[in-house]
Amino acid sequence: MAKTIITAALTGAVTPHGYDIPETPEAIAACAYECWKAGASVVHLHMRDDQGAGVMDPVKFYQTISTLRTKYPDCDVIVNCTSSGDNRVSDDSPYGNAMRVLHHENVPGIEMGTFDAGSFNWGIPGGVFHNSPTMLTNLGYLYQEKGIKPEFEIFDLGMLRAVGVYWKKGIVKAPLHFQFCLGVVGGMAATPHDLQLLVDEMVLMQGRGDLPQECTWSAFGIGKGHLPVMFAALANGGSIRVGMEDNVIYGRTADGKKIMATNLMLVQRAVRAVEAYGNEPATPAEAREMLGLKPLDLAATQAALAEVTIEQLEAKKVEAGEKYGSTYFAAKGMG
Repeated sequence: MAKTIITAALTGAVTPHGYDIPETPEAIAACAYECWKAGASVVHLHMRDDQGAGVMDPVKFYQTISTLRTKYPDCDVIVNCTSSGDNRVSDDSPYGNAMRVLHHENVPGIEMGTFDAGSFNWGIPGGVFHNSPTMLTNLGYLYQEKGIKPEFEIFDLGMLRAVGVYWKKGIVKAPLHFQFCLGVVGGMAATPHDLQLLVDEMVLMQGRGDLPQECTWSAFGIGKGHLPVMFAALANGGSIRVGMEDNVIYGRTADGKKIMATNLMLVQRAVRAVEAYGNEPATPAEAREMLGLKPLDLAATQAALAEVTIEQLEAKKVEAGEKYGSTYFAAKGMG
């Protein structure tokens, strides 16, 4: 029976503060464990500061991963961490780019990391989501150095072509894994048609040799597009992502009232959809094999985490500010 990877995107950077999203490291780790028990094989992690805004803080990533791997040792879920969880450091400044990867550089136990394959306008009105070629080149080499698998977040067709170039230049290595991100204003719409365009283009590029044959993919739609994209992904043989980062409404009652979602509800429905289609949710061990990841060595991960201190990570934050000059500013969410 075919296996489908279910990713749970638990928090995000722009889901408004006050919804039922986990915001502290302890709550995020507990939610990751809950979603793993329900059938998720990957958790996609963002962090929030004390005011509820998305933040790229290596201390919070460390606290979350350390809690997950020590408090819940039976949990073998794959840990996937964002590289773009704070619009205040997405200005392509040296300081901002340094802050975006401090956790990938210094926190053990990160198995996958996002690689947003291009820049685009985020919302109308909204800011520019900067992902310059220099930043992405450095990110690709960093992931290779740290043994972190890139998850290529694809918001438009041109980003597929860009990934092909990074692959041909050796900046990233096959096998490649794409996450088709649909529904952001400035990117492709969250429709089965738009997903089909991306899948077809990926296959055409593989046929031309512009992408390797070893490619896997997943997809999600934001907001009301989450169900059409999920079902279209299953029909096309892809994997799926669900979670409060992408959608906060589960559905509506018979009289039209909104049913507010939780991460657990969304994962449970994804499991039912996978099974109804005739597939089985992949276990984390199966997902690692599908994605080309190493098996989880829990003891080694716990030992590596134990070697890191919060003081060391705080010093890295200070060092980045002193080296590059902080451009951190107060701002609302990216959208």
